[in-house]
Amino acid sequence: MRTTVWLVEDGGVLYVRTDPESGKAKRIRLNPHVRIAKSDMGGKVKGPWVDGEAKQVDEKESDRVRDLFRKKYGLQIRLLGVISRLSGGNRDDSFVVGIRFANS
Repeated sequence: MRTTVWLVEDGGVLYVRTDPESGKAKRIRLNPHVRIAKSDMGGKVKGPWVDGEAKQVDEKESDRVRDLFRKKYGLQIRLLGVISRLSGGNRDDSFVVGIRFANS
């Protein structure tokens, strides 16, 4: 299943945040193998597919990654957090995974 995501890169690892109950999180918990490709905001693929393994990060790393997201996405991610909280969610309780690639 294709799903567009916001991500940040740090030290050769791509990090993705999502709601812990999202389909993405459930699929990764069942099977950590992922395939990713660069895409536009509408999900149109703009580059080659690359295989990787996703692994949920620990709490300390998760806090660091949240800071990277705030730095990269600024106001956009803050507004998403407000919307999430207003709708009963908790964006700070996100499922954070690091994706490592076979060639790294």
